[in-house]
Amino acid sequence: MSIRLGLSHIGSRPRTARAHAIAWQILAGAVVAGFIAAIAFQAAANLRARGIASGFDFLDRAAGFEIARGPIDFSSRDTYARALFVGFINTFRVSLLGIALATALGVVLGVARLSSVWVIAAIAKGYLEVMRNTPLLLQLLFWYSLWQTLPAPPDALTPLPGVFLCFRGLFVPSPVWQTDYPWISIERPALAGFGFQGGASVSPEFAALLAGLTMYTAALIGEIVRGGILAVDKGQSEAAAALGLSRIRILRHVVLPQALRIIIPPTASQFLNLVKNSTLAVAIGYPDLISITNTTLNQTGQAIEAIGLAMAVYLAVSVGLSVAMNAYNAAILRRGGRTT
Repeated sequence: MSIRLGLSHIGSRPRTARAHAIAWQILAGAVVAGFIAAIAFQAAANLRARGIASGFDFLDRAAGFEIARGPIDFSSRDTYARALFVGFINTFRVSLLGIALATALGVVLGVARLSSVWVIAAIAKGYLEVMRNTPLLLQLLFWYSLWQTLPAPPDALTPLPGVFLCFRGLFVPSPVWQTDYPWISIERPALAGFGFQGGASVSPEFAALLAGLTMYTAALIGEIVRGGILAVDKGQSEAAAALGLSRIRILRHVVLPQALRIIIPPTASQFLNLVKNSTLAVAIGYPDLISITNTTLNQTGQAIEAIGLAMAVYLAVSVGLSVAMNAYNAAILRRGGRTT
């Protein structure tokens, strides 16, 4: 009987410890929530005392400023809400393109760094060392300044027929949908005044930001790829070579699939860093979310609301990207487990 009571007493200890842990967590959450509420009430009181409006009613007012031409049309008569949405689209566009290009370039650099050809390995190493050890802001200013050395629109470079390159941007022909046959026509840019009209264009700010984010992040991803490849046992490559596989097929079908389990987690962190580093666009005048948020809070005076919205957007994008990369990493691990 005493043994049975002793065992029941021992079994109750984990439940008691778990209950205490839950209670402490609830208490800590209540303290944090109370602290945040106190800050919010104090901030609201200070705003009322200074006659500063609060809330998000400003989103429905006309912005009164222009935004450079982009994927979404915008005029000064549009609302602040649309202006912030345009900034989000601009940030999302450059981040998505930067992730794709940096991944492709990073894989090439990581493989080239391990090349048996000395010249290729030396060039890749030099690129990685220069890009990784140079501040990203300095690189953005370099690319933007380099673009500004291009000629004026009347003397624009024409690398291809119908393509014009000048300090105002890159102008290329673009397809245009029509309501009658032929359904698609090609609209070509034409010199008009101090610039070009028609076709599609890439602004110097967008090009400089994309180049800087891509080349900087690609250098970091290249080192991650190199480390992942070196972590794969050499016996795997030797066994594949004994079966008669070429170097490219060994890398593609044997080495990289195993290295992905090591490469993906740190690469996901670099993707998140690229999204956050896009906020440096304000230094070169690209109308990203932070730049438009800064203009909005300067005109409305509602800094807390504007900055809060920007923080919520970046948090949502980062969490979504992190969830997607974690799901992809879990799929890779499951597939690797079945292969093993």
